[in-house]
Amino acid sequence: MASCCGSSDRVPAPVTSRCPQSGTKGLTVNLLTVKALLCESALRVVQEGPYRFCADPTCAVVYFDNEGHVFHTADLRVPVWQKQSAGARMICYCFGENEASMARELAAARRCDASLRVREHIAAGRCACEVRNPRGACCLGDVMEAVARIEAESASVLPK
Repeated sequence: MASCCGSSDRVPAPVTSRCPQSGTKGLTVNLLTVKALLCESALRVVQEGPYRFCADPTCAVVYFDNEGHVFHTADLRVPVWQKQSAGARMICYCFGENEASMARELAAARRCDASLRVREHIAAGRCACEVRNPRGACCLGDVMEAVARIEAESASVLPK
């Protein structure tokens, strides 16, 4: 399997379909991702798709299709970081990078190398974001944004 983070043809293309609950534009998600992350009871009713991902943090819908099928946060095996409050969310599902560990690393070492670690894993071909990440896409940009946000929030708290 080719690395999702190393190939531009793996990035889901934006579509015009909107979440039936929030109206948010959804991004297409591979059916393999949906099947890999749904709990057993939800798998019993999954259709062939295509499915889209709703990133609206106020909406409980995670996946939806054009036929009106929806799967909510409770239907997934993993928490969806976009649907959770900031603080301890899992950002990188392949390598376990989460906000709490990033903040602890920053407090202890005055820097956070989460982005560097994820880049090294990607370069080594270990990433499986297309299956493990509920969005079905590379998380590196999300990790970089989380590190930047945590560093900015910590700047006023950390002693100089």
